[in-house]
Amino acid sequence: MLYLAEVQKKTGGLLGGGRAELKLLACQRSEQSWSAVPGEELVVCEEANNYNGGALLLVDLTANKQVQRVQEAGRQLVSILQNFSRLQEKFKTQEEEIEQWKQSLTYQSQELNRREMEMEARREQLQQMEEDFEQLEQQRQEIETQREEVTRQRDEFDRNRQELEGAWDHLRGEMRRFEEKQAEFQQSAFLDDEQANAIQELLNRLSGAIPATESVREDLNQSLEILTQQQNSLTQHWQTLEQQRSTTQQMQAEVDQQAQDIHQRWQEWHQAQESLEQARAELKVQQSSLNQKQESAQMLGVQLQNQEDLHQQVYRLADSSEKVAIGQHVDLESLEKIPLDELQKVVQDLERDLQKLSQFVESQEEELQLKQQEIDQIKAKIEAANGLDLNLENELADEQDGYQMLNETLVGQRRNLRERKNLLNRHQAVLRRRQGHSDGNGQEDEIDLGPILSQIEALRHQQADELHKLESQIEQMRTAIGQAQGLVTSQTAEQENKRNDLKQQEQKLLDRRREVAELWGRVNLYQEMLQPIQDNVDGLRHKLESLAGSMSQVQEAGGEQERAIAEMRQILVNLTNTPELAAS
Repeated sequence: MLYLAEVQKKTGGLLGGGRAELKLLACQRSEQSWSAVPGEELVVCEEANNYNGGALLLVDLTANKQVQRVQEAGRQLVSILQNFSRLQEKFKTQEEEIEQWKQSLTYQSQELNRREMEMEARREQLQQMEEDFEQLEQQRQEIETQREEVTRQRDEFDRNRQELEGAWDHLRGEMRRFEEKQAEFQQSAFLDDEQANAIQELLNRLSGAIPATESVREDLNQSLEILTQQQNSLTQHWQTLEQQRSTTQQMQAEVDQQAQDIHQRWQEWHQAQESLEQARAELKVQQSSLNQKQESAQMLGVQLQNQEDLHQQVYRLADSSEKVAIGQHVDLESLEKIPLDELQKVVQDLERDLQKLSQFVESQEEELQLKQQEIDQIKAKIEAANGLDLNLENELADEQDGYQMLNETLVGQRRNLRERKNLLNRHQAVLRRRQGHSDGNGQEDEIDLGPILSQIEALRHQQADELHKLESQIEQMRTAIGQAQGLVTSQTAEQENKRNDLKQQEQKLLDRRREVAELWGRVNLYQEMLQPIQDNVDGLRHKLESLAGSMSQVQEAGGEQERAIAEMRQILVNLTNTPELAAS
């Protein structure tokens, strides 16, 4: 099982050597799941001695907590943190999307509620319109009934008029015969009883033939009143129709204006999208330039590491050969010029310093040998105990750590001792030459690698400066790219929000257009239903008005007929000299 552990070193021994242990921090449960290790659990691992205290390692342990594999946790932690960062960004994006979905669903729910309320209001309006249409249909049927009644009354009036005309024809015939009789009996002032009764009978028949128009006039007036009421109802419906037409025209104007606004917003969105695509292209160019500089920095870092390796190899070569020296730079020209006694004093000072350093190095070498002996003794004890003594194992690890640290310290001290010896040899050679002695130490055969190391160091500094400048440029480019990336990301999100908003606005516009089309359909249907009823009402009004005019003429004719009959009765009275005839 894989664990994340921290290297802990316990100091001990004469020179501060210590034993390394691993403190288990977390355990991997799955590929992306880690859990903390409770308490403070330590595991002994020899390989941990190769790492500094506080270093983080990935350790593969068995069920018995035996170490199988150890590796640095740096890259793994970076990868885990990158994955965690990506997951956080993904979760953040998903949370934003979920929030947008929630807002969209809330808005859609509100829109559905509003549409439902509008549909309910329209349903009630349609129901009211249907009731009005039913009432109009009932009124239309009443008008049809009244029109049939008027037609019947007009037919009856025509029949009465025809009968009246026949009576008038008969009366005129009788009047002619009466005139003829009057001519025959003009010598006589009176009529006999038979003739008078005949004429009286004719006059009674004429008087009874005059049609009674009062009931017809009353029915006609009632029909006109009903027709006026229906016209008032139709006028209200026409007003409602005009209101709906005005409302629909206003909604149509709003829909047209909204369509124009959405079209303009789409144009602005496409312009912004083109600018965003251009910014993305520029960002890709900057990213490509950054990658090139990173590759250059990586290559320069490799070269710098190679220079460091070469520098270490030269030092190891100097340590491994007596003929190779790395000496400090000695100004031979100044040594030739200084007084001889002063040069002797310098050589004596160098000899004393070298002797002190040699004694210290020898003591360190002896301590290193003692540690090696202690390590050998502990190993022997472990072999005798068959490797089952955990205390001996820990003690051996501590001694090995101390030995390693002391040995690493002695490497630099040995190198420093050789440099001091080389410096002393150069000064002694100059002193002997100035004293007139030959140089029999063979110093001319030594190879001085100091100039080479100086050149390597100068090249390292130059490359390090170049790398620092390049890293500074890379950091600046990363900052600029990060800002540009943030701007592009925010603009992308803004463009996506605008696009979604425009899509919603287009959907709303489509719904409004459908709604306006439905309203226009209702208005047209309303008008198509009202116009035939209005035409019928207008036609019936014209007929009733015409019939009223005819009734007036009939009433005038009836009055004239009654006056004529009265005059004829008076003439008959005068002829017969019978006043009772006038009374009848």
